Amino acid sequence: MDALHVGHAAARTGWSARMLRYLEQAGLVVPSRTPAGYRLYGLRELNQLRSLAELRRRFGLGIGDIAFAARLRREPELRAAVDGWLAEVEDELAWVEWEQRKHERLLRAA
Repeated sequence: MDALHVGHAAARTGWSARMLRYLEQAGLVVPSRTPAGYRLYGLRELNQLRSLAELRRRFGLGIGDIAFAARLRREPELRAAVDGWLAEVEDELAWVEWEQRKHERLLRAA
């Protein structure tokens, strides 16, 4: 299969040409370029676009969600910071749940 320019790739995959450019900017699908700078979408990129659409439908994700997940994979420092924040939130929620169970026990005893 010959590589397709952005308009033909958009028509083939159901994405708009504008969205294909946005996906490239977000680093989710990166087509090759001609010497003149035109985007070329090969079989790999077309399959990525189809699987991205399926991922969005299946899990109800937005492009921003997927772009952030990709960024977490590329940036270990960001991933560590988010993991640390989530751990703190989980610890805080565990404390709240413990307090709630304590109050439920006190109410049952009364």
